[in-house]
Parts: sequence; C-alpha cells; structure tokens
Amino acid sequence: MGFQQGLSGLNASSKNLDVIGNNIANANTYGAKTSRAEFSHVYAVTAGGIGQSIGTGVSVDAVTQQFTQGNVSTTDVPTDLAISGNGFFQVTDGINPTMYTRNGQFKVDRSGFVVNNDGMKLLGYKADTRGQIQPSAAEPLRLPSSGIVPRISAKISMEVNLDSRAAIPTAATTAPPTIDFSDPSTYNNATSQTLYDAKGQSVAMTYYFQKASTDVTTGASTWNVYATANGTPVNGTAAAPESLATLTFNGAGRLDSSFKTVDAATNMIEIPSTTTSTGVLTGAISIDPAQFDIAGITQYGSSFAVTKLDQDGYPPGNLSGISVQDNGTVLAQYSNGQSLAAGQIELASFRNPQGLQPMAGNMWAITQAAGEPVRGTPGSGTLGKLEAGALEESNVDLAGELVNMITAQRAYQANAQTIKTQDQVLQTLVNLR
Repeated sequence: MGFQQGLSGLNASSKNLDVIGNNIANANTYGAKTSRAEFSHVYAVTAGGIGQSIGTGVSVDAVTQQFTQGNVSTTDVPTDLAISGNGFFQVTDGINPTMYTRNGQFKVDRSGFVVNNDGMKLLGYKADTRGQIQPSAAEPLRLPSSGIVPRISAKISMEVNLDSRAAIPTAATTAPPTIDFSDPSTYNNATSQTLYDAKGQSVAMTYYFQKASTDVTTGASTWNVYATANGTPVNGTAAAPESLATLTFNGAGRLDSSFKTVDAATNMIEIPSTTTSTGVLTGAISIDPAQFDIAGITQYGSSFAVTKLDQDGYPPGNLSGISVQDNGTVLAQYSNGQSLAAGQIELASFRNPQGLQPMAGNMWAITQAAGEPVRGTPGSGTLGKLEAGALEESNVDLAGELVNMITAQRAYQANAQTIKTQDQVLQTLVNLR
C-alpha cells in the first residue's frame, strides 16, 4: 500500500506542477484564466474496518478555472476590446459551434469582417443603411465596404443674439427696406453656414440681419433676415432681394413671432439652384418651414453672437476608421466627419463558467455543465461593459504561482521519499536471515 500511496502522490504532484506550469506559461496571454488543481483523498473501505482504514493515496478531482477579472491595459488600438465584468465574446468559423473568448484582440479582415487572430468572426447585431441596430439572431459583424452617400440638407437650427442697442441702417428707413449684400452699411450683422444639395455639393448660405424698427416706448423691435445661396438671393432678385423672415421682439428681447417667406406652390422655403465661383452647378434645396428653427434668436443688450448654427446635410464620404462604444455599438467613421452604427457586439454569460471546456486559441466551448448561454448587449443585465483600445490581461498571479510551484515540488520530493523508504523497508525484510 505504501508504494501505491507514494505513487498517487507523485502523480498528483506532477499534475499540479503541470497546471502551475500552464498558468505561468500563460501569464502574458490576454484573456487567459488561471486554473487550479483540486485533490481528494482515496480510501478503500472494507467491512469491519470502520475507524481503522488507512487512505490509499490521493487523486486529482478536478482542474477548475478561475474567472476573476484580469487587469485592463490600454493599447490605443481601436479594435482591441476588453470586457469589464461578466461575459464572453462570441466567435465563429461559420462551420463549427460558436466558441467563447475573453481575448479581445480583434482585427478587420480584407472582407470587412471583425475577426480574431485565428480568423474566427465576432458575432453581433447588424445595422441597416441608416445606422439603426437590428436586434435579432447574432451574425458575423461586417463593416460596410462602400462609403456613405450624401444627405441633402432638410433642417436648419439657429441660435443668435441680435444687439438691441444696434442702430437702424439708413437703407432700412426707406419703404420698402432695401439691402445691398456688398455694402455692410445696409445691414447690421451677417453669418454663414454650409448646406448640401442632393449630390452632396456644398452651398454657401449667408444670413444678413437688418434692424427695421424700434418702438421707443415699449422697446419692441423688428428685424429683417435676408439670405443668399452662393451669392444668389434666396428670395427676390439680385436687384430687389426680399427678406427670408421678419422677426418681432417684445420689450424683454424675446422673439414674439416670425414670418418665413415660403413658396406658394410648394409651401416650402426654396433655396434656388446656383452656380459657384468655380462654375459648379448646385441643385435646389427645399426646407420645410417647420424645420427652419429660429426660435432661439434673441435681442438682448450684448454684442451680436452666434451660439448655434446647425444643419443636417453632409457630403459623401469614405470609410476612414471604426470605434466601439461601451455598449458594444461599432461605429463606422467616414471622411466627411459622419459616423454610422455598423453593428453591435453581443456578449454571452453562463451560470457556471467553470463548466466551459477550455480549447486552444484562448477559447472555450459550451458544455452541459456550463448551462445555456444568456446573451445580450454589453452593460445590460449582468453583462459587463466594453472598453475599446484596451485588453484584459491574464489573471495569473505570477508570484503566487512560483510559491505554489515550490510547494508542489516539495510535495513531489516527499512522496518520492515515501517510496524510497518503503523500498528500504522491504529490502530489510528480504535480507532477514
């Protein structure tokens, strides 16, 4: 029995050293999880041997994985991803069952798929051409290969303060008021923005603010707003431009009402087709008056200031990069400054992650012991959030493993010593005469 005990001890210590060696080998493997050998003693119980049984050795009951959080280190690579909290990335080769990993070293292959170093594709939800996420069964995430199409301007929002102390330009005292866009003395202030036609060609819009009247008793005032597109008046003609809007302010400097000049046939603000200074013909742009927001214009006793001048159009653009948000949304970034969601990463968690089967390539396979995966987007439920430009380091405690190695070595030596001692005892018995 002594030989069997010592031999089992040698086997157990050897397996323990194997586990420790594997942990040490993967101390620098991103997403790797440390393992632990767990032992139990062995008894051969016989009838009548209660209280007198001597153990027959030791066995390795299990090698369990420890899914504690590893340190997160930044890499500044946008496709590097780290999970802070519970969950696994899901990857597939398109043939075999889905695999799971904590290693977020992803790249974009030549076909636009987000893949790991083994070429397995990251799973998530796709997005439509407008960047709207379509939650459904997860599929390989793929970045769009084409650029983003232009968007015609359809909404304008303006926040401006007009100086209540401003004087009425001389040209505004005649009837009807006149303006000369080349003569700054005929208006008080001007500001510009760029709109885009259906082809994504830029249209330079300039707005001219002209004070028209002031009520010395109440302090109420009116202002005319004129506009040009590439130098062409939006309303009227070059010889006789017409205002785009008339603004009426109460004595407190707030906008009481405004009137926007609209086309009688279309009931839209029509920005005409123009020719730029380089001879480019730009298309007409129609703006719904309800989408021309000038409610933020005020008239206070401070200098003219533009605090907001937005529009929703943009030119065409090519894919220039990607970024990932903490909720897993993958944003495709374009050369025109726009970004659209290209998809959203889906994570999976397990009731018993220790039941997962470790596989090569720093991945795990599902087993019955692990339970069915619970899937969702990062940050939802018990799933952790993502950190882009970062990777989760191995949770191996290198110092602790070195101490464990010394302990396992001592145990191996001690078990070898019991075998040696048993051999000496038997040799002594054999030599008895």
